[in-house]
Amino acid sequence: MPERQQTSEDDVEAVLASTRDIGGLIARTLALVEPSVTMPQWRVIVLASDGGCNVSTIAADLGIHPSNATRLCDRLVRQGLLERRRADEDRRQVLVTLTEEGQRFHREAMERRRRAVTRAMESMSTADREALAAALPVFAAALAAGAR
Repeated sequence: MPERQQTSEDDVEAVLASTRDIGGLIARTLALVEPSVTMPQWRVIVLASDGGCNVSTIAADLGIHPSNATRLCDRLVRQGLLERRRADEDRRQVLVTLTEEGQRFHREAMERRRRAVTRAMESMSTADREALAAALPVFAAALAAGAR
C-alpha cells in the first residue's frame, strides 16, 4: 500500500478552485437549456437518467429529508421532466423516471457540457490530459469512500 502523505493546504485549495470551476461549467451549460432547473433539480435528473430511482435514494444522495426530495420531484414533474411510476419488481415502490422531455433535457445539457470539456482538454498538453484522466477516477473513488 502506498505511503500516505499529509495533504498540503495549497493542494486542497487547488482542488477546491477546480470544483468551483466545474460547478460553474455545469451551471453555465444548464442555463443554456430550457426549462430552467436548479443544481439540486439537475442532480435528481442525473439520478433518474439511469432507469429511475426512488425518493429515498434522492434524499440520501442530496443529504435532505425525504419530504424535501418529494417536493423537488414534484417541481420536476410539473415541468414535464419527471414522471412517477410503480417499480416492476415491487409495485409498492414508486420510481421517478425521466419523461421524453426529461431525456431530451438531459441529453442536451450533457452534450453542451461535453463540448465545453472537449474544448478545454484540447487546449491542454497530452501529458496533462492523460494525468487528469488518470487522477479524476481515483479522486472520485476517494470522495465516494469518504462519503460513507
